[in-house]
Amino acid sequence: MNILVTGCSRGVGLEICRVLLEQGHTVYGVARSCPQEFKDLQTQYPGRLQYKSVDLSDSEHVRENVFGDFVTNKVQLDGFVNNAALAYDDIVSNINLDRLKGMYEVNVFSPMVMTKYAIRNMLLHHTKGSIVHISSISVHTGYKGLAMYASSKGALEAFSKNTAREWGSLGIRSNVVVPGFMPTAMSATLTDEQRAKIYARTSLKDATSVRSVAETVAYLLSEKAASITGQNIHVDNGTI
Repeated sequence: MNILVTGCSRGVGLEICRVLLEQGHTVYGVARSCPQEFKDLQTQYPGRLQYKSVDLSDSEHVRENVFGDFVTNKVQLDGFVNNAALAYDDIVSNINLDRLKGMYEVNVFSPMVMTKYAIRNMLLHHTKGSIVHISSISVHTGYKGLAMYASSKGALEAFSKNTAREWGSLGIRSNVVVPGFMPTAMSATLTDEQRAKIYARTSLKDATSVRSVAETVAYLLSEKAASITGQNIHVDNGTI
């Protein structure tokens, strides 16, 4: 299968790419930068991990930047993983409108536009494709300072559920993976005490496994999940 993955170069996105490559798929990765760990993965899977540097804060040019000369209509797209995200953490009484708009460009507007063109590609090739959005546990359980970020991910969850209803008759599925707190760059600013409190709220009393999240994404992209659509799949160590 050919899978488009955003935010591919580090953290969860990189692990999603690794799992998909291990399963024999071809990955078209989009991110702002290409660190050495991603280059090493390209070397390990020559020709099967494509990359393009794209700034998803520019939603108006997503079509030309991603689908114009990268994932063209000559590529039969089987899946789209919307993983890229920008975190804007602060308390509600400090909301900065420019920062809020910037986050929504990356977390909501570009993913919606990319979903549009991913579906068009699937229709062109008569593909029963799969779309997977990466959300956040903060949508479902409150954390101080995450209201704005959670709102952007909540918008994606609603978008995914309605996308599933809209295109299910043509075999196109849309689901959301809701990870718990993971040891990624996005959570690196937390203190050990803050992490301990967060993990204590889970059933497994630990950080969510990045590998487990990636494996769940790969499953939802596969035919094994052919009857799963419009769902939020929680991979959160039992936070909810």
